[in-house]
This record gives sequence, structure tokens and C-alpha cells, in this order.
Amino acid sequence: MSAAAAAAAAAADAAAAAAAAAAADAAAAAAADAAAVAADAAAVAADAAAAAADAAAAAADAAAAAADAAAAAGGAAAADAAASAAAAAAAAAAAAGADAVVWFY
Repeated sequence: MSAAAAAAAAAADAAAAAAAAAAADAAAAAAADAAAVAADAAAVAADAAAAAADAAAAAADAAAAAADAAAAAGGAAAADAAASAAAAAAAAAAAAGADAVVWFY
């Protein structure tokens, strides 16, 4: 093989090695990009999960407030019923007292 042919072969080998290195760099860059995209997707999913948890907490708070309101309404209704019963008892006592006065006289 002449020196020129050997030099051409060496140059071709060097070019092939450079091309392989460039291909490996491109593959590494693509893998890094894919990892970055996956990390972004995971962050978005985490944000969505956090938002869902916030919404669930808000719903629980609203349910607790509704339960408190219902309990307060029930207490008010019981107080009204007690007041009505007391008024009825007072009216019955007054009527009984009036009957006793009429009977006494």
C-alpha cells in the first residue's frame, strides 16, 4: 500500500471515529432531553395531585361547615321546641290556676 493510500485510510478511520463520537453525543443529548421532559411531566403530575388534595381539603372544610350549620340549626330547633313546651306548660298552669280560682269561689 502506498503512503498516500495509507494516509487516506487513516483519514477515513478518523472521520468514522469522529462520526461515531458525534452520534454518541447526539444520543446522549436526546436522552437528556427525554429525561428533562419526563421530569417536567412528573412535576406537572405532582402539581395536579397537590391541586386535587387542596380541592379535597376544601370540600372537607365545606362539609364540616355544613355539618356545623346543621348542628346549629338543630340546636335552634330544639330551643324553639323547648320554649314552645314551656309556653304550653305555662298556659296549662295558668288555665289550671284559673280553674282553681273559679272553683274556690
